[in-house]
Amino acid sequence: MATTINVMQPELGEAELAAVREVFESRWIGRGPRTARFERMFAEHLGADPGQVTSTSTCTEATFIAVQLLGLGPGDEVVMPTVHFVGAANAVAASGARPVFCDVDPHTLNPSAEDVAACLTPATRAVLVLHYAGHPGDIAAIADLCRRRGLPLIEDAANAVASRVDGQACGTFGDIGVWSFDHGKIAVSVDGGMLWARDPALAERAARLAFLGMEQRSGFDQAMRVATRWWDFDVSSFSRRAVLNDVLAAIGCVQLERLGAFVRRRREVAARYDAALAEVKAVRLPPRPPAGHEHSHFLYAVQMDPSVRDRVARELYENGIYTTFRYPLLHEVAAYGSGVRLPRAEHAAAATLCLPQHQGLSDADVDSVAAALTDALATAPAL
Repeated sequence: MATTINVMQPELGEAELAAVREVFESRWIGRGPRTARFERMFAEHLGADPGQVTSTSTCTEATFIAVQLLGLGPGDEVVMPTVHFVGAANAVAASGARPVFCDVDPHTLNPSAEDVAACLTPATRAVLVLHYAGHPGDIAAIADLCRRRGLPLIEDAANAVASRVDGQACGTFGDIGVWSFDHGKIAVSVDGGMLWARDPALAERAARLAFLGMEQRSGFDQAMRVATRWWDFDVSSFSRRAVLNDVLAAIGCVQLERLGAFVRRRREVAARYDAALAEVKAVRLPPRPPAGHEHSHFLYAVQMDPSVRDRVARELYENGIYTTFRYPLLHEVAAYGSGVRLPRAEHAAAATLCLPQHQGLSDADVDSVAAALTDALATAPAL
């Protein structure tokens, strides 16, 4: 049957359509002034210098660029949590480096500094973490560990566009941060990513790597700087084309303007789930962020006895409610050749189910999901 309540869903409307119409009417749809504005707006959101930020076609491309910036390659190891998006592991493996997967906290599904430290070896050259569900996790301690060990830290903040710790934006604790604006995220540009680098020299190089290694990223950029022969270019490195365009950036600008309202609604949805499910003994609610942590509420991930999780997901689907588990464990993917056992992550993956969580949900939608979950768990073991 067709699902009626999606697990994630963008919120797009007349303002985004108007922004796209303006781009069409301008006759400039490639990388140009809207893309530059999107980058400036996101830098302001982070509290960063605009020169530290570059947009990309996807967050995965941003991660590939991050790996290239750090010069990772054969013989290098990169420690990352097994609960992570496949694109991050692909970026590491494609460079010839080896992803080394660490365990995670069974409730937050984020690694602790101790989990990361347990996997460090003399071959470790970087650490790549995810903020699962938008929860900042142990990022301050992990960043401190990396600084003490002299290891670059890449933060995948795709889930954490509005997450902060003591006011500092997630994605800016390490050396490089990446974000996603694809169709399933909180703020969307249909597809798109962003990369921040602490080192201005790396940030400048990232911008070149995103556009074929060229010294300028578009004719528009060049024409703004020189009076003649703006079509000339030089190549400083061999790279791919991974830039955003003004059509998608225009959507992204509107979405950033709406981001605060989106996150407030997601917080309300999470609180309504918390209240509706508080007395259900067979379910464990998501962890509440500690003091000083601001949560993006990208996912609402509950846990139950692993023996019933798949049945519950099927029953909800048959009632028009789509759920999922993000993200399948990477150490179990044969292509990465890991071969390790990570018991806490394995238990969490078998017990966790992500309920619908997005700003388009009505209170009635949330109540319907909570009621259906309660019914599906009626005979399930208490936790």
